[in-house]
Amino acid sequence: MYLRHLQVTDFRSWEHADLPLEPGPTVLVGQNGRGKTNLIEAIGYAATLGSHRVATDAPLVRHGQERALVRVAVVNEDRELTVELEITPGRANRARVNRGTVGKPRDVLGILRTVLFCPEDLALVRGDPGERRKFLDELLVQRAPRYAGVRADYERVLRQRNALLKTTGKKRGSAREDPYALSTLEVWDNHLATAGAQLLAGRLDLVADLAPHTSEAYRGVAPDSRPAVISYRSSLGEAIPAGYGVPAGERADVGKLTEILLAALGESRAQELERGVSLVGPHRDELDLVLGEAPAKGYASHGESWSFALALRLGSYELLRAEAGEPVLLLDDVFAELDRRRRARLAEVAASAEQVLVTAAVAEDVPEELAGRRFSVTEGEVRLAQS
Repeated sequence: MYLRHLQVTDFRSWEHADLPLEPGPTVLVGQNGRGKTNLIEAIGYAATLGSHRVATDAPLVRHGQERALVRVAVVNEDRELTVELEITPGRANRARVNRGTVGKPRDVLGILRTVLFCPEDLALVRGDPGERRKFLDELLVQRAPRYAGVRADYERVLRQRNALLKTTGKKRGSAREDPYALSTLEVWDNHLATAGAQLLAGRLDLVADLAPHTSEAYRGVAPDSRPAVISYRSSLGEAIPAGYGVPAGERADVGKLTEILLAALGESRAQELERGVSLVGPHRDELDLVLGEAPAKGYASHGESWSFALALRLGSYELLRAEAGEPVLLLDDVFAELDRRRRARLAEVAASAEQVLVTAAVAEDVPEELAGRRFSVTEGEVRLAQS
């Protein structure tokens, strides 16, 4: 898989940009603030329908404009598809494939797959659990696009159930004595357990498959460090023991997980009504990152934290490549952050990729292994540099 062309209109700082692309390495060089990362962000948005920098779409539209357009031409096994996304904050976004409108923007997921490594990835190790849950869910959707719908369903049900818990818990007297409130809550319990079990099963399977790739990648970038291990920790506690559902390649059982979630929701009902929030489910889970015997967060050095973040991305890349062909590798201004050994390991993997896009403030930051087509990015302009 590779990108043949990127075009953006009124996206971030860009009024318009056209970027012809080829397989192999492509390097975007320019001073900070000139829009290199904005182009990488547009590519990532076409793959995931989200930004790695902001939580909402509004900042993606150039100031003073009502909408932004991102168009990519994707070649996969000699078949080319053009994906166009119209980003309109406050209204429904629209998507087209080969000029034909699709039902929902998420219908384009899977056409382009990317793995992005950027300075913000340090939050995967040092940030709160939400950063790691987001990492898992975005990778899960890239692996199997149907999980975009599962994730959206779960988040919708969670909002509705939390609203019911909050209003019911504020009423005088015990909610357990109100048959209507009880029956309504039971309906939302079933919805939450159904969607939550699907999401949880996907995450459990994903972590089981990602773990060996991550450990191997960490050994490659930090061979003298302690071994790195990832595992999934559920808010369901001992009901989901370590390794549940995945021994000897077995997949997680959605039906069993639904039963476990329903039982946990019933057990926590009194506490949830008191606090007005759902206390069990995938939204409360954690991806544990361990170095040796200690958690990486709070105990890993700066270099170890960078190595773990890099290992998570390299592990993701290897997993996607092994399952469904190579994703496009995006490296946004990271070589300046890495020491010699980590640079060399990342460059080794990147040089073998079908397509890799690299941004850098100065050309000297880019390893020789990634010498390829080079574009100069200046204020409002991107052009092919003379060789």
